[in-house]
Amino acid sequence: MLAWLLIAGVNGVAQKASAQEYIKTKTTQAQESTDLNSLPLSPINPMAQVTSVSQLKDVQPNDWAFQALQSLVERYGCIAGYPDSSYRGNRALTRYEFAAGVNACLDRVKELITTATSDLVTHEDLATLKKLQSEFAPELAILRGRVDSLEARTGEIEANQFSTTTKLSGLLIVGIQGRTNNRGDVNPRDGQKDTNDAGTNINVISLAQLYLTSQITPRSYLFTGLLDGKGKTSPRFTNSVSRNDVLLGYEFPTDSLIISDLNFHWLVTDKLAIMVGTEGVSMPVAFRGPNRVESAATGPLSYFAQRNPILNIGYGHGGIAIDWQFAKRASLQAIYTSYKPGNPGKDSGLFDGTTTTGVQLLLTPTDTLDLSLYYVNNYSSDGCLLTFVGDECLTTVNTTTGKSAPLQTNAVGATVTWQISPRISAGAWGGYTKSYIPGQSGNVETTNYMVFMNFPDLFAKGNLGGIYVGQPPKITSSSLPVGNNVPDFINTGLGRAGGQPGTTTQIEAFYRFQLTDNISITPGIIHLLEPGNTPDNDSVTIGILRSTFTF
Repeated sequence: MLAWLLIAGVNGVAQKASAQEYIKTKTTQAQESTDLNSLPLSPINPMAQVTSVSQLKDVQPNDWAFQALQSLVERYGCIAGYPDSSYRGNRALTRYEFAAGVNACLDRVKELITTATSDLVTHEDLATLKKLQSEFAPELAILRGRVDSLEARTGEIEANQFSTTTKLSGLLIVGIQGRTNNRGDVNPRDGQKDTNDAGTNINVISLAQLYLTSQITPRSYLFTGLLDGKGKTSPRFTNSVSRNDVLLGYEFPTDSLIISDLNFHWLVTDKLAIMVGTEGVSMPVAFRGPNRVESAATGPLSYFAQRNPILNIGYGHGGIAIDWQFAKRASLQAIYTSYKPGNPGKDSGLFDGTTTTGVQLLLTPTDTLDLSLYYVNNYSSDGCLLTFVGDECLTTVNTTTGKSAPLQTNAVGATVTWQISPRISAGAWGGYTKSYIPGQSGNVETTNYMVFMNFPDLFAKGNLGGIYVGQPPKITSSSLPVGNNVPDFINTGLGRAGGQPGTTTQIEAFYRFQLTDNISITPGIIHLLEPGNTPDNDSVTIGILRSTFTF
């Protein structure tokens, strides 16, 4: 019985530290799973002193020690459990824990004596406890020091925390990149390499972001993001359609600090969430990505390798999105977003300008398999899909008006990933778009694909390797009215029907060194065959070194 008394005391003394460790672990997991856009969890209060053994969910009346525990609760009242209402009576006991239990129960006995309840305490018990307290005095001293240190550190954290309701997080990416000397067959495409690649000087690109996640209610929060970017990969040789032969995932030059995110998240039910806002309401944010390493900060280097370009169409800013987990392994996401929701002018605003409606079905048939199917409908006021990858501007610029015809686009795609083993995953995606000028005949079609392999914990825990091979969006056919078809316009300037004469292939390889929990360095290489979907363009090789700091 005395042994059970001591173990009960251990649970009571260790209760506070265990609860703090539990909170820290859960919060860290939430941050890792939702990256920088996570909602802080509410504090978890530890159990109060147990007044009945029935409060301990893992102690049953038929347990051999049930009567002993029940008697100790009634006589001494110094039994406490863990934050999850468990007692954990079968776990091993260290000398420090045993010492803590002795001290806690002795304090309880002294309390009983001072409150005139000494008849509950036998002289034998008291003598035994005093002897044990003397024997474990060194361990008790060390334990008290640790508790004092923990309380001091906790007080310092509480005194210097940013806010009780707002979480501050952010990242800084700095990359060095350079490309080989190349010559290209640019307008008109006539089989002659007549233009030098102007972007071969080595330069630095940086991206800094700060995020504020402000909890409004236990089931809602406001997300605000600030962004500042410097440097870009251009100038480069290009043509009027493939203006981005390669765009890096963190390449976002701004003239000054801008608001990148301003949206409100509300968990309506346990299975339905809504996001609405004026900035940052886009498919990459609203749709869950089946590629589990998707990240411009820590994943693949190029923008194309992040996700299917279909999911970038429209580059939405303001709108509304929903996420419905309608089954254990199935969810549905939907979005309506506008490129210029705050501009009331012509071809702008929430409904009149470039707008996008999308829906995604995400399935996880097994723990190792992810499958997503998506459909996107987009209206572009200038004929550009705003994917910033491959062939994205699908109508020519009229030399007289300086404008290009608008397009209505329907796009479909699918992505699948398979976790072959804990250290190897493979995946692929494909996409197809079909667009037309409202009120006119003909259409323009594009395709894209990517196959990839990821290697988590390659050579060391936390590191990541990746190999990606794919075709950026390419105009396979264009039968719009004469003068609007891009491929022939680049060739002859006439804009007659026809598709691209070549096919760009992008090969990307990278390896991320995770130096600490917050710092990583990622060297990588990108090689382009037939950039700009032009057979006579020289191949392009780009070397990149990305460094990332997150907090």
